[in-house]
Amino acid sequence: MVFILTDDQDLHMDSLSYMPFLKKHITNQGTSFRKAAHNTNVTDVNPPHGGYPKFVSQGFNEAYLPLWLQEAGYNTYYIGKLFNAQTVDNYNTPHAAGWTGSDFLLDPYTYEYMNATLQRNRDPPVSYEGQYSTDVVAKKAYGSLDDALVSEKPFFLTIAPTAPHSNVHMHFKIIDGDYTEKSATQSPPVPAERHKHLFDDVKVPRTPHFNPDDPNGVSWISRLPKQNETNVDSNDHFYRNRLRSLQAVDEMIDEVVSRLDKAGVLNNTYIFYSTDNGYHIGQHRLQPGKQCAYEEDINIPFIVRGPSVPQGQTTDVVTSHTDLAPTFLRLAGAELRDDLDGAAMPLTATGLDQEKETRQEHVNVEMWGITMSEGQYGSVLYPNHTYKALRVVSEEYNLLYTVWCSGEHELYDLKHDPYETNNLHRSIDTPVSDLDFPTTSGSTAGMPHNSTTNPYELKRLIARLDTLLVVLKTCKARECTHPWEVLHPAGDVRNLRDALHASFDEFYEVQQERVYFTQCEKAYIAESEGPMGAKSYVMVDEMAL
Repeated sequence: MVFILTDDQDLHMDSLSYMPFLKKHITNQGTSFRKAAHNTNVTDVNPPHGGYPKFVSQGFNEAYLPLWLQEAGYNTYYIGKLFNAQTVDNYNTPHAAGWTGSDFLLDPYTYEYMNATLQRNRDPPVSYEGQYSTDVVAKKAYGSLDDALVSEKPFFLTIAPTAPHSNVHMHFKIIDGDYTEKSATQSPPVPAERHKHLFDDVKVPRTPHFNPDDPNGVSWISRLPKQNETNVDSNDHFYRNRLRSLQAVDEMIDEVVSRLDKAGVLNNTYIFYSTDNGYHIGQHRLQPGKQCAYEEDINIPFIVRGPSVPQGQTTDVVTSHTDLAPTFLRLAGAELRDDLDGAAMPLTATGLDQEKETRQEHVNVEMWGITMSEGQYGSVLYPNHTYKALRVVSEEYNLLYTVWCSGEHELYDLKHDPYETNNLHRSIDTPVSDLDFPTTSGSTAGMPHNSTTNPYELKRLIARLDTLLVVLKTCKARECTHPWEVLHPAGDVRNLRDALHASFDEFYEVQQERVYFTQCEKAYIAESEGPMGAKSYVMVDEMAL
């Protein structure tokens, strides 16, 4: 298995179209998951609430994917960025466990394209000042691949360059919870010298929600000014450099595939391509960044090729990052674990067809603390950027529901509003008839798509979404993939459509608590949000009653 993981790569600004080798070797030879989403349950990337020190202190260095793969008989390799706050000072206290071979990018130089520092195996860190970071990572990846290919064991190799992340110069060796605008200087990604001339006329796609005349969203987003021409030009340059920085990644894909082919193992190798999160530039008037719940930030590239994977196909099966570990473990023939929050992804035509009906339709999206844009303009810290969000996707509905720490709410119907500009929550008490929800007093089973016969009150829908979000924000293991089992132990509700049955109105609208925050925090502070669990539906025997 080879897992190529870029940093901050968009799906909705068309970056994949500028990577011909990715298209040739992976997209055309594999399956694209169009409904893959960012969801990691990582609540912070900086100490004291996140980053490498937090990972170690919680005991995960003794219980995570590479160790499990090694137990299954695999050699494991990792090249590139593994953690934020894994630094030139703490990389060996302790070393990241579980890797047969490794070469990690280290802070404070992780995001400096021409000044990277990497640390190999148990060796001391080495500075590569003046060399192009992605090329350094690629060369090391080829070396690890060569090592893997001469072993009799199967292998798992992750290659994680920082492109197309912005170039970041950190002013401290480690960034902590006291992060300010002066903690780091961010600038556009730096392309390799050989790619600087490319895409001179390319601009951010001018979609209907790009720098709109009227503001969108809630909280600080709703107060953003319309960007002037100078600002837009600067952001177009930022966008071009993102595309340019991906060219070295694309070249690396070509070389990795070539080496696998020459070794005679290409057809026996799964190659995964994805990123950690999406990205926005100008949509909803936002400056360059990635920490919102909008589709540009949440919906990510995810493509896989390999044995029995359908070639040149796309699927709308819903997946997220939490599904990666179960997927890798299943492919490795490892012992199935019952403590993971995700489920293995279907990778065959039969599996994909079956899971259209049975796989979860939801993704939980969360953010805590502060946010700051990465472009030249508007680099202001917004301290109230904490929210809980929920994406629910099926053939019948496509929703984003967000609850902010400020008490504000958002609800978007992406089937009719794909650019998320019409916040339906503002009209919660207004009957609407254009949502694709069948509404009857009896069963909705078997009703055709778009069969709404009566006006549907949004507050009934929101009550279901709120309760689902309550379950997901504290779920563990199977509760995360089958939350309706928590709410309806009898098994008669499997999805949002089932839950909309009128017989459950009192259960959702009266008996359940709603998601709320007592205040906005700089990190995940459980005491500042509630509730911490939902009630289960209990059938009452009317004759006995």
